[in-house]
Amino acid sequence: MSQILELFNATVIKGGVRVLDNLTLSIAAGEHTAIIGPNGAGKSALMQLLTHQDRPLARDGRREDVGPVRVFGHDRWNVFELRTRIGVVSADLHHRLVVGNSAGRIRVSDAVLSGHFGMHGLAPPGEVTSAMHDAVGSALDRMEAAHLARRHVDELSTGEARRVVIARALVTRPEALVLDEPATGLDLVARHRLVQLVNRVAEAGTTLILITHEIEDIVPAISRVVLLKQGRVLAAGARAAMLTSAHLTRLFDWPIELTGHNGQVSAVVGTRADL
Repeated sequence: MSQILELFNATVIKGGVRVLDNLTLSIAAGEHTAIIGPNGAGKSALMQLLTHQDRPLARDGRREDVGPVRVFGHDRWNVFELRTRIGVVSADLHHRLVVGNSAGRIRVSDAVLSGHFGMHGLAPPGEVTSAMHDAVGSALDRMEAAHLARRHVDELSTGEARRVVIARALVTRPEALVLDEPATGLDLVARHRLVQLVNRVAEAGTTLILITHEIEDIVPAISRVVLLKQGRVLAAGARAAMLTSAHLTRLFDWPIELTGHNGQVSAVVGTRADL
């Protein structure tokens, strides 16, 4: 099975703090994975390594033929080429596309189209093909957002905008989709709908990498869970083995009880008296 992500004792230091500490981790194609951890666990740094926005420190004693970060089997990438193979959705991207500068005045179809070029505004004139336009329609259909195509992105509800941002990430038909806290700011109905749509994307064959501190974000298709704490893997394994009250209590340093059915789980936070 081919590997999407491989980290070998990767370390990232920011502001004098080790946000990732000799982290070793691999995610294979088709291995839908949730990476869960509290604030400050290193989740954002991990995503930035995956997308080559950051580079790790060199490490002592590493094999010369294996870089500390390999994506699709390679440790060197043209970032723009990598973006066509990994779709990324984050709160920062949502803000830049929907709120930031004048981007909010572009139409939804143009916002999704910009994903072909790694931009947050209108695509370069003369470079758009009919196949790209077709891909926009397909991506919006996958997120049940085709009816929004002619609206401006700043006219959308938060839930609608989030589906459009995911459609933008899907427009290049990436092999993997990375979602960083995808349901932040959504109400119960919008969150439920988003979880269903993302689950369909995973079931259709796009490898899902979900980075979150919200247990409710974990879609049914997720088969593997990585628990991240203080820049290290606390535990990793099959979903059922990882999503236990004992593991989550250790992860968050607070009593956690789990409930759920039909592949969905919810967390109930206890009190210190429950420890």
